[in-house]
Amino acid sequence: MKNLRSYFVALLAVLLLGSNFAEAQTTTTTTTTTKKPWSKTAKGALIGAGGGAVVGGVLGRVIGGKNSTAGGAIIGAAVGGGAGALIGRRMDKQAAELKREMAGARVERVGEGIKITFDSGLLFAKNSAALTASAQENIADLAKTLIKYNDTNVLVEGHTDTSGSDAINDPLSQRRAQAVANYAQGQGVDASRFTVTGYGSKQPVADNSTEAGRIANRRVEVAIYANEKLKKAAEKGTI
Repeated sequence: MKNLRSYFVALLAVLLLGSNFAEAQTTTTTTTTTKKPWSKTAKGALIGAGGGAVVGGVLGRVIGGKNSTAGGAIIGAAVGGGAGALIGRRMDKQAAELKREMAGARVERVGEGIKITFDSGLLFAKNSAALTASAQENIADLAKTLIKYNDTNVLVEGHTDTSGSDAINDPLSQRRAQAVANYAQGQGVDASRFTVTGYGSKQPVADNSTEAGRIANRRVEVAIYANEKLKKAAEKGTI
């Protein structure tokens, strides 16, 4: 049943992407068109289909644009309903603790999970994947919370600006994301909870033609979302 459900979600995502492509092909105007936001109903239909965090990363990019894989992983892991509300309240507590402890990061509650964004300038020296002292403090605080709330999975994503080539940026973003994961694991967080990916400059959140935009694009994002154990406990109402 889970395989069938995942297939359905993936197929729906492909159809939606195909529809967007066809629409783009038939548009002849030279003016910039504004992308229409997805309705809550459309988002809810996909989330309710429940393809899991991996498919959710794809769907997150369909729903929220090409820069939403971290948020998409959280969306894809959502269970919804009463169980989702229980998970959400648990995430509220965890996010509040992270905001108190991690001065060098932006902590956001997204759906039934948490998204954390680190400015790479605070984590690493230029062209380096070696963590700074302040970065180690922040990640140590993150690790304490992950150990306390040990029923979550963790996605770590590295991103760069467009300075330099893909041959440089892609492995650099991977090494930086891995450095964050490795340090957290060194503090006692189970390595099996982590998925680590480097995207290079492929997922900008700002304009790379400006210095402020390039600074914003050099970042590491962390998505925290419920694992299967927590989902089952929430469905039983035992959390």
